[in-house]
Amino acid sequence: MLYLPDNKNDFAMMLKIQFRLFLFVSLLLAATLSSYAQQFIAAGKWRGVFHNANGIDVPFNFEVKGKSAATAKVYLLNGEEHFETSQPVQKGDSVIIPFDQFDTELAFKIGDSDLTGTFRKKDHSGRVIPVTATYGQDFRFNDNDEKPVGDISGKYDITFKSESGREDKAVGLFKQKGNRLYATFMRITGDSRFLEGIVKGNQFFLSSFIGGGPAYYTGTFDEAGQLTGANFTGIKNANAALPDPYKLTYLKDGYKTFDFSLPDVDGKKVSLKDEKYKDKVVIVTITGTWCPNCIDEASFLAPWYKKNKQRGVEAVAVHYERKADPVYVKNAIENFKKRYNIEYDEVFGGLVDKKAVAESFPALNTFLSFPTILFIDKQGNVAKIYTGFTGPATGVYYQQFIKDFNDEVDHLLASGT
Repeated sequence: MLYLPDNKNDFAMMLKIQFRLFLFVSLLLAATLSSYAQQFIAAGKWRGVFHNANGIDVPFNFEVKGKSAATAKVYLLNGEEHFETSQPVQKGDSVIIPFDQFDTELAFKIGDSDLTGTFRKKDHSGRVIPVTATYGQDFRFNDNDEKPVGDISGKYDITFKSESGREDKAVGLFKQKGNRLYATFMRITGDSRFLEGIVKGNQFFLSSFIGGGPAYYTGTFDEAGQLTGANFTGIKNANAALPDPYKLTYLKDGYKTFDFSLPDVDGKKVSLKDEKYKDKVVIVTITGTWCPNCIDEASFLAPWYKKNKQRGVEAVAVHYERKADPVYVKNAIENFKKRYNIEYDEVFGGLVDKKAVAESFPALNTFLSFPTILFIDKQGNVAKIYTGFTGPATGVYYQQFIKDFNDEVDHLLASGT
């Protein structure tokens, strides 16, 4: 039945009531939506855990700064490092924390003090790992009040053994403070960056995560200074060392120069024969946006280049990426450029494949590692080649790399054209 007011006063009263009702509902809805829109991951420190299919839980730590997805910053915490993720994206009661360099993401459902979700590829292909996180926890591994029986700080000869029986030599650098443990493993291809964990009893636990996938190491130690893990052994040795990284990659007989003609992200060909590089010292790095050690190298080289380019130095990064699609390559390299504020040239070499790199640069005797750095003198001759990268997690070894790098460039700049 349709109600019609008997007079104008009744009609006005009805409109006034309906307007007030509409206003009340609108304000209530706006308040609800506003409250809902402001719901985001609580600012502060979190402890996350990867729940692997093999039953091994791998913890990691992160910190959230900011109150909304649009303005928040998320940092992965590993030892001394605070590694910033890509910008979070909120969708309803869920939040996506992307890692653009690795094509991966954490997808969480937001709770009051907990997060539940998965770690996955952005395109949802491949393995999916369940992940949970708890607010306000800043420890990594739980020691259950079990104190360490010794201090394993020091340098170790490490031998990793694969399932096929292949052995891989490394140098382990361990630093223990109470029951807290910090470490890295140096290989000829680079280091394992910042590992963090604990020592309890005669056991040690280490992990790290910056977006490419969780790293996890555990083992035991004895009074003789021997480490035993699931796939590695270690013997304490103050003189533990790797082969000279300047002697692993070199030019074949008959070659003195190194050159290429490769496109940048806009398709423009770049060659070391271009006028831009004439009579200059040139640093060429064979790299990739997906590579953790390449991240450390770019973090060093980008500011170094800005500081030194006026001295007659140039640099070029030759990228090998996971896909050859031009749109993908452009996006990956430009994101990398923006993140590390790179001002030197970057070109695309091809798909990630060590054999392909060796074939595309026939002057090299081999190709062992991303990154690989070539020092080229003013005449265009290759002066030195550095295989791998010794990053900040290695401490004094990183400082020695910086010194050697600067000494070599100074030497080449001082040489006549």
